[in-house]
Order: sequence, then structure tokens, then C-alpha cells
Amino acid sequence: MNAPLRINEALLIADRAFQPFQCVAWAPQDGNGELSLTVIDRTNNTRISRTQIPSSAYTDPAQLECLLNEAREELSQEGYKLQSWSMPH
Repeated sequence: MNAPLRINEALLIADRAFQPFQCVAWAPQDGNGELSLTVIDRTNNTRISRTQIPSSAYTDPAQLECLLNEAREELSQEGYKLQSWSMPH
């Protein structure tokens, strides 16, 4: 997957990266092109992570993969158990 990602593709990838937790992702309408990700524990509706991703990162599959892996690692270090995941290619 070398082509730039569209925002919808990046949103779907991010959602799958944080299973079994829910990932709510959106692009604020302020025009800065940033993508906001919030990971929620559905069992008690608690926000467990929040990440901002600049458009330059979410359109580049390699950068997006790196940022998602970093966020996953942080959650793992905090004791959250995520399902295995790899970036689609």
C-alpha cells in the first residue's frame, strides 16, 4: 500500500487497530486537516487514549502505521490488552 490514504481509509484502519476497544475518529472541521482518535473502553465507557494525527501522517501508510503502533504500545504498557493487528498492505 504505497498510495496516499484517503481519510476514510485512515479512519477504518485506526478503528481496527484498537480492537477490542472502540476507536472514535474524526477530522475537526476547523480546516487544519488533523485527525483526532479517541479510544474508549466499552465496558465502562471510559476514554483510555487520545491521539492527534496530522494529515501528513494519516495520508502516508508508513507514518500512520508507526503512529498507531506507538499508541498501541502505550496502551499495552498501561495494562490494556489489544487484539493482534497489522497494517493492511
